[in-house]
Amino acid sequence: MCEFCHKHGEGKKWYLEARNYSDDLLSDARRRKMIADFSKTTPEQAQATIGRLEQLNNLPGFVRRVVTWKAKRRMKQVHYGQVVPIEDIERIFGFVNSITRLACGCRAATVGGEQRFCYGISLSPNGGEFSKIVNDANISFLKGPANDGLESLSRDEAIAAFRDHEKQGLCHTVWTFLSPFIGGVCNCDRHDCLAMRSTVTYHLPVMFRAEYVSRLDEDLCNGCRSCMRVCQFGAISYSAARQKAVIDPRMCYGCGICRAACAKGAITLDDRASVPAAAGIW
Repeated sequence: MCEFCHKHGEGKKWYLEARNYSDDLLSDARRRKMIADFSKTTPEQAQATIGRLEQLNNLPGFVRRVVTWKAKRRMKQVHYGQVVPIEDIERIFGFVNSITRLACGCRAATVGGEQRFCYGISLSPNGGEFSKIVNDANISFLKGPANDGLESLSRDEAIAAFRDHEKQGLCHTVWTFLSPFIGGVCNCDRHDCLAMRSTVTYHLPVMFRAEYVSRLDEDLCNGCRSCMRVCQFGAISYSAARQKAVIDPRMCYGCGICRAACAKGAITLDDRASVPAAAGIW
């Protein structure tokens, strides 16, 4: 299991522990300020992050490793994520009491305009204290063109939305705001999401891989390569000799998006711990 499961989940999946979503954690003034400040991040400030990532990429190897280690350590304390497959998203939506959809700050910077791929979640009704903090920040691009508050969804509506995101090839992730408090669930891709771009393109990890790894049944695979086209992590290749897809468990993040794209049902998810090649890779 990942580091957070041991620290914040008592050896169980930490993101399935209801206490990590509790409004009680928002009594911490530092956490409230962090969320408010995070909500006020402008698209211009987010774009500046891309420039800093480019600068990091150009540093000498030793310096880059030191900076990356320090940045990763801090992000784990402040704002860190984990890839989560759709079935665990459904489990989360089963115990939270409010789900609110809001515009994505990353995409406001990378593609412009309002793109609703982010969701605030709370054990309390009406968005709880987390939504109140975001509303009080009065950031119009997070709330939508009407600027009339966050969009509330039922559990079934949220699950349907996430299944649509999955069909688009988007990877589901949970996010902390001063760990271990989880306040958001997002839908990421490598181009538009700064967190995924940081993790995969610039090798500055700000998220754990999932607790799972994808496995391919070669007998069912017809070599269509649909799975390879949607993989955000470059974990799937193609064997021309066998005319089959090939999944590298060492590169797999276990998001399950390839599974959703496979018309033959050839892909399943295994527990990461049961796959020796991937068990210690987070």
